[in-house]
Amino acid sequence: MPSTRDIRRRIKSVKNTAQITKAMQMVAASKMRKAQQAALAGRPYVVLMNSVLGQVSANAGDFSHPLIEKRAVKKRAMIVISSDKGLAGALNSNLLREVAKTEPSTTVYIAAGRKGAQFLGRTKRNLVGEFSYKDAPQFSEARAISRFAQDLFLKGEVDQVDVVYTNYINTLTQKPEVRTLMPIGEIKTLEAEIEGDSEQSKLASTATEYIFEPDAGAVLGALLPHYLNYQVYQMLLEAKASEHSARMVAMKNATDNAKQLIKDLTLDYNKIRQASITSELLEITSAAMSMG
Repeated sequence: MPSTRDIRRRIKSVKNTAQITKAMQMVAASKMRKAQQAALAGRPYVVLMNSVLGQVSANAGDFSHPLIEKRAVKKRAMIVISSDKGLAGALNSNLLREVAKTEPSTTVYIAAGRKGAQFLGRTKRNLVGEFSYKDAPQFSEARAISRFAQDLFLKGEVDQVDVVYTNYINTLTQKPEVRTLMPIGEIKTLEAEIEGDSEQSKLASTATEYIFEPDAGAVLGALLPHYLNYQVYQMLLEAKASEHSARMVAMKNATDNAKQLIKDLTLDYNKIRQASITSELLEITSAAMSMG
């Protein structure tokens, strides 16, 4: 049975840990709010961009572009968007589980985030590019990742580019997803994206026919690289919102568990202390009775 001194030391250690996890929880909560706002604010732009591209592609006729060219997939690239730090629950584990499902002999990997790069190096997968991005992702960071992947695709080194990232659902739910970035498939129109949104439905109903200069094909060719850049940027925003949300929840759970452990240890301490006092009283009583 542990002594009261051992239990006191353990209570002190757990209290110190609880203070650290509480501080990390508050920091993550502060970053989480900003990251969530950035991710949610970017979604309407994605919808409207798809609408514009849908209108352009509908008027482009027999338009062809290297970024939409479909080829037999012999080699593929995967962009792995992970976090730089841990202590975020099962966030990175769930993400890297999706990466582990890919065939390493026919896949090259591009890492965005330190955890993903460490996993790829540890599992001896072919890492061809490594990028970092800030807590508040910049468009220039996403553009660098996207252009690197576009170069691989346009040079014919890979036939398909996928992205695995954590999609932000809400504070408690984050879902790892794999999406095909290149070749660009069918671009959804605004009507396909809104799915019952009243404001967007109103916008769709008032949509007009556009005149493109110099022509729809030239406009579409100029927009496609920007479309890919922004898709990667939005995925970085979603990944950051997911990371800070998962870390805040994980640190809150750790703090709650530490508080419960302190209560249990305090109860054990009081039991041992009470037993010690009772034993001493019995010894005094027994000694008094024997004397007399």
